[in-house]
Parts: sequence; structure tokens; C-alpha cells
Amino acid sequence: MRLDVYLNYNGNCEEAFRFYETHLGGKITGIVRHGEMSNPHIPAEWKDKITHARIEISNMVVMGADIPNSEPMRSAYLTLSLDTEAEAERIYAILIDGGQIFMKMESTPFANRFAMLRDKFGTSWMLLQMDVT
Repeated sequence: MRLDVYLNYNGNCEEAFRFYETHLGGKITGIVRHGEMSNPHIPAEWKDKITHARIEISNMVVMGADIPNSEPMRSAYLTLSLDTEAEAERIYAILIDGGQIFMKMESTPFANRFAMLRDKFGTSWMLLQMDVT
């Protein structure tokens, strides 16, 4: 058994996954478009949108789709545990560009670097860097 994450986007799933592939070192392992499915109810403007995508980031699988009228994630976060403070700061700078900061990157009692944000695609993230001793 394994537990994976599935995200809904309002038309920008491919853009988000390509961004994560480029900036987070992910690897897209599958994309299926609505137009490849035999659903006559899909509007013409959604035929090139994603009905199912899969990306591997580190040792985690994230899947997603374009769903009309979907809203950004509100109460769940993808959490990236980063190896160094420099890597935490680098990823933070990438993900906040065009996004919304809930808690700026800072030192906390439980982590050297910690932040909470929503990126420009509507995905909520926690970034966490702790020294491993």
C-alpha cells in the first residue's frame, strides 16, 4: 500500500507540473489530456487540458488534473523537507514568486528554516529544514 497526493487545477496543471519539474528536480512520468478520453461533454477549449498527470519529486508521487472551477488547496500542504538552509531559501524564492506567503521563511523552535506559502498555481507548501544530528 502507498499513499499519494492528487491535486486539482483550474486549467494550469501542465504549467504547474512543468514548473515543478524544472525547479524542484521532478520528473513528469505521465500526461493524459481530456481530448484523449471519449467524453463528448468536454468543451473544445478543455481538450488540451490535463485529465491525469503524474510527477515524481524526490521519493514522492504527485498526481493532478485540470478540473473546471476547482479552487486552490486550503487546508492541506505539500511539505518539502530540505537538506540545507541554502536549498530551503532557494526553493522558497522560487515558490513565492507570484504566490502568497502565509508564514515567511524564518528560524523556529522546531526548524532552522520554516515557511508556509501558496504558489502561483494554487498549491500550498510547507518548507522545512532541520539539522539532522
